[in-house]
Amino acid sequence: MTRIAIEANFDGLVGPTHNYAGLSFGNVASANNANRVSNPREAALQGLAKMKALADLGYAQGVLPPQERPSVGLLRTLGFSGDDHAVIREAAKTAPALLGAACSAASMWTANAATVSPSADTADGRVHFTPANLCSKLHRAIEHETTSRVLRAAFPDTRRFAHHDALPGWPSLGDEGAANHTRFCGAYGERGVEFFVYGRDDLASAPAPQRFPARQTLQASQAIARRHGLADDAVVFAQQHPDAIDAGVFHNDVIAVGNGNVLFCHEQAFVDQQAVLATLRERLAAQGSELQVVEVSSADVSIEDTVGSYLFNSQLLARSPEAGGGMRLVVPQECRERPAVWRYLESLVASGGPIRELQVFDLRESMRNGGGPACLRLRVVLTEAERAATHPGLWIDDTRYAVLTEWVKRHYRDRLAVADLADPALLNECRTALDELTRLLGLGSLYPFQLGG
Repeated sequence: MTRIAIEANFDGLVGPTHNYAGLSFGNVASANNANRVSNPREAALQGLAKMKALADLGYAQGVLPPQERPSVGLLRTLGFSGDDHAVIREAAKTAPALLGAACSAASMWTANAATVSPSADTADGRVHFTPANLCSKLHRAIEHETTSRVLRAAFPDTRRFAHHDALPGWPSLGDEGAANHTRFCGAYGERGVEFFVYGRDDLASAPAPQRFPARQTLQASQAIARRHGLADDAVVFAQQHPDAIDAGVFHNDVIAVGNGNVLFCHEQAFVDQQAVLATLRERLAAQGSELQVVEVSSADVSIEDTVGSYLFNSQLLARSPEAGGGMRLVVPQECRERPAVWRYLESLVASGGPIRELQVFDLRESMRNGGGPACLRLRVVLTEAERAATHPGLWIDDTRYAVLTEWVKRHYRDRLAVADLADPALLNECRTALDELTRLLGLGSLYPFQLGG
């Protein structure tokens, strides 16, 4: 019997050190906006507005807290010493790039937080979480320990939730999380097909990008599938097209998005794309569902417009039967501002296909660093019992939204230049804000400064 389940979205709350240090080579938006002045307050409020709007539409919407930044622990590991303020001052003076990495607010993009497999797919019938090691970038490779504590606090019942440590941070096990993972199914509570997309295979000769690095490895994706107890006939592995990576598609979620039995992708998303789609169709048909593919041609939307608009870094959300069924596509404002993209989207909705509605959000502060609607959320399929076992303080409703909005307005700066990262007062501001946040959310001690680190 099929269990009733829903897909919940857990968005990352943008942290107080949100800045444009241009840390992510291969992410075109991050590089193009390096050294601009950011607005952390506006960034957090934009993210919260999206969470609230989707909760108001009836979606299960949660929030995950940001990480402690600046990471004084990283700087101490790299040889800086003295009290915390002295560490920051010395790093700013002698290694400002390292200070930038220690101040990154990139944990806001929770699509990279972990890979999640629902209980309907796993051998032991629990929801499985593996935090991403993100070892391709220094500023992100330091996230997984706190991410693990956050996820264990958010999903604490070990009878229902299985938490794995991140894979070792070896180059051949580079793991970027759910940004390269999609689950297809008929109903959320049914057994599904998990789709893992990798950029390189370190144990075989394969097409490779020439300009930008491929971050996800096949070996990491295979290890996660084994850890989560996924059946071989319910898993598909596919290689991301190297030309897309070289165009700035650093994660699969910049060129493809799926939900339920619908895949929305560009024609240059995968190597041997038609064979990949045929395998997905076959595997999903074996589970009793038919894959619907909306494949966008380069003639309609170029790779350049794909990267510039983040068309596919969108959220594909199932509409209720009362709303007419089908899918709602949540896109950033930049899609409306690119004529070719918006023309395509209007024709898509009018076509009578599975995508029937558009919803546009202003997420400019995140977008300037290369993160759209899909980057900001981690999807977790939950049964009714699993949802009841999730930490209650993380669900967005009118009260939680009001509390978090007021918290942001009290604690966040409305202007942050890269040079401001050297301000020792920023560390105090961030710790004060995060200490209060953990109390507001009822999560207990999560951060190194709270744990005596």
